[in-house]
Amino acid sequence: MMNTFQYQVESIDGDYANLRRIDIESDEIKLVARALLPPDIAEGTKLLYEYMQYQVID
Repeated sequence: MMNTFQYQVESIDGDYANLRRIDIESDEIKLVARALLPPDIAEGTKLLYEYMQYQVID
C-alpha cells in the first residue's frame, strides 16, 4: 500500500516549514526540514507527499 498525503505550508521558520494535512480533517502541524521540500515553496503552497518525496501541486 502506497502512502500518499496532501499538505499545505502553514508557515516557514528558517530551515523548517510547518505543514498542515489537507486531504483529511486535521489540526496537527508537521514540522519538516526545508531541505526535504521543493525549493520554491511559500506559505500557502500545496504539496503532495508520495514515495518519500514532496512535490508542489495546484
